[in-house]
Amino acid sequence: MKKLLLFIFVVTLFFSSCEKDDICDANTATTPRLFIQFYDFANPSVLKNVTNLKVVGAGITDGIIFNPTATGESKYLANGNTISIPLKTNDNTTIYTFTLNSGNSNPALINLDNIQFDYTKNDIFVSRACGFKTIFTLNPTNPYSHTIATDKWIKYISVEKSNIENENETHIKIFF
Repeated sequence: MKKLLLFIFVVTLFFSSCEKDDICDANTATTPRLFIQFYDFANPSVLKNVTNLKVVGAGITDGIIFNPTATGESKYLANGNTISIPLKTNDNTTIYTFTLNSGNSNPALINLDNIQFDYTKNDIFVSRACGFKTIFTLNPTNPYSHTIATDKWIKYISVEKSNIENENETHIKIFF
């Protein structure tokens, strides 16, 4: 009987020691993704919708297809002219292949561009429940490297905001 009471006391003490902040609030800011907007190269002030865009990280076989006409909404696609993609938190570079017309059956119409983003990172303690988040600063002298795998579809890349601290602002503009 004494062992049972002792067990109940220990279990009660264990469960009562949890605090409210042991669960990370869903509204807490976490590691931001890189927010990219697409623009018309011929008319640089006009946003341009992109369809059948596949973005694949280096070393990954499956990518994310951004297609605003698809019935399933991607968590990465805000609308047809913006995307948000994650940067690596364990490295100072992230490489993506941007494939335009990825769903096309004619290989001659598929265009590949590789972009390597170079940055520094800073881990910031959020809370005991949420842990750390990483903020990024694009390299001021060489924030990206743009190489072409096939026909060039990305004409120009503009860095709008070097400090990537949240997803509420445009970090990169891509003109095509």
